[in-house]
Amino acid sequence: MLDYRFPTALQMVLSVAMAEQVGERSTSAILAYGLEANPSFIRKLMVPLTRDGIIVSTLGRNGSIHLGRPAEEITLRDIYLSVIEDKKLWASRPDVPARCVVSANACWYFKSIAEEAEQASLQVLARHTVASALEKVKKADTSGWDPVPDLIAQYKKTS
Repeated sequence: MLDYRFPTALQMVLSVAMAEQVGERSTSAILAYGLEANPSFIRKLMVPLTRDGIIVSTLGRNGSIHLGRPAEEITLRDIYLSVIEDKKLWASRPDVPARCVVSANACWYFKSIAEEAEQASLQVLARHTVASALEKVKKADTSGWDPVPDLIAQYKKTS
């Protein structure tokens, strides 16, 4: 089963950062609309992101979502660890009965390889910040879309 928490959370945080850069407002409803995601999934992802200080949200009629600290201080590793929590990149098979050399040792061996791969992935994510990711996205963009489309108006039309 594919896990979309990290790519969705990354897009959420980048969207909030972009909105902040251009002086626009972010809400969970606007993010859900822009990501074509279920609003409850967005709100569920906001819980760990808020807990870990990656985003902050204010309540009320004029409530909004903002970055919890400067974009230069939030790494993609921070976002990944926040929303994935303790789920491993790859799950090993449960221990199987030892019937040969392979079945007696495959589980611990796979766990060691999976741990090495996970640590390498975390090192890559730690080298990228929200600020650097957003700049790369903006620089590479050839879509012609506005930085932050008028999602509020579009959202209200569909509500």
